[in-house]
Amino acid sequence: MNFQENFSLKKYNTFGIEAMAKYFATFKNVAELGECIEFVKSSALSLKPAALILGGGSNILFTKNYDGVVLKNEIAGIQQVDEDEDFVYVKAGAGESWHQLVLHCIKQNLGGVENLSLIPGSVGASPMQNIGAYGVETKDVFHSLEAYHLQEQKMVNFGIADCEFGYRESVFKGKYKNEFVITNVTFRLNKNPIVNTSYGAITQELDRMGVSTPTIQNVSQAIINIRQGKLPDPARIGNAGSFFKNPEIANAAFLKLQEKFPAIIGYDLRNGRTKLAAGWMIEKCGWKGYREGDAGCNDKQSLVLVNFGTATGDEIFALSDKIIRSVKERFGVELVREVNVV
Repeated sequence: MNFQENFSLKKYNTFGIEAMAKYFATFKNVAELGECIEFVKSSALSLKPAALILGGGSNILFTKNYDGVVLKNEIAGIQQVDEDEDFVYVKAGAGESWHQLVLHCIKQNLGGVENLSLIPGSVGASPMQNIGAYGVETKDVFHSLEAYHLQEQKMVNFGIADCEFGYRESVFKGKYKNEFVITNVTFRLNKNPIVNTSYGAITQELDRMGVSTPTIQNVSQAIINIRQGKLPDPARIGNAGSFFKNPEIANAAFLKLQEKFPAIIGYDLRNGRTKLAAGWMIEKCGWKGYREGDAGCNDKQSLVLVNFGTATGDEIFALSDKIIRSVKERFGVELVREVNVV
């Protein structure tokens, strides 16, 4: 394998943070991944930490150099692997662009992923994070995945129950963290799509577009329009999308908050809990559009922290700490970072 030493990761994370990897390599298939792991396990290297797997770099914040091996997943390919009366099963390499997969499925008129249009990152991150937007999550279209066990150096199949999906969570962020590398994911897509326009913003944008009977193509375009209108392009301003999760609290706790803050935004999850809009709370604490050096809070969507140019990961992290403390002090709610901090 072609390992590079003291390698800059600035182009490999959407925050555009300058950080160095002691060793860096890419892999395009499972065989190459196995070779990389053999290198990492070499007793002569004694690397600690061992290996960090990068996909699209859209959900990571580097606060320091990485004194180990960074491996970039570039496993590609999209193919139909099965079909039944109602569904088509599409398998995609973990290194594929998520949005390109969405566009591929929409072109084939296969429904289910259109609400997840324009989410940055790779296919492999979708089950790891259980990515979601506008009323849809990965788990809603997930069928199975294959992952490489780093210690045992073998492939393992995971079904939907095995992944233990939660809100922006899976076993790959919890009990199996750093144990597996996802190599491909298979999605179950509807041959007779049913559009999901349950989020008001989608309906409003479709109305603006002059669409009264939307297709999945229309829904995808509406969501692309919405996202481009309120989220900064990482190619221009460094960011990782939503930096914080929307917190969930008991319904009783939400009612108490509502008494004190009548305008607070909450969504009934129908399980005795309410999901709060973290962006609304951050904005009410005065952070929207805030800038400290080159670290800041986006002026259109408060959930998004940005690097205006030369901010360090530590500076972004410090800003996120201030935001967490202020929301806790005002609302009594603890925000949790969605972005992985390294």
